[in-house]
Amino acid sequence: MVYIVSWDDFVERSVQLFRASPQKTRYVMKYRHSDGKLVLKVTDDKECLKFKTDQAQDAKKMEKLNNIFFTLMARGPETDITEVTGKEQATQPAKRGRGRKQ
Repeated sequence: MVYIVSWDDFVERSVQLFRASPQKTRYVMKYRHSDGKLVLKVTDDKECLKFKTDQAQDAKKMEKLNNIFFTLMARGPETDITEVTGKEQATQPAKRGRGRKQ
């Protein structure tokens, strides 16, 4: 069990692992508040992929990974996931301030 350093590499390898054996693959996330660390683990009992972070901004990335896995589980492992990863970026509205006009 080695931690994967690159987020993109972790996502890519996790999706490949799920597509290879969708019935046996598990996805687990664990958060330790005392340490402030989030650990994501994807395994099929033969191969184990782990990613560890302590950055709050990585929570959005984890949410994207959840959406990818939900899509693959609901629609099947052959589903194209580019629509899932691209949709979230396009649907976020631009934030406008409520401050005083100058």
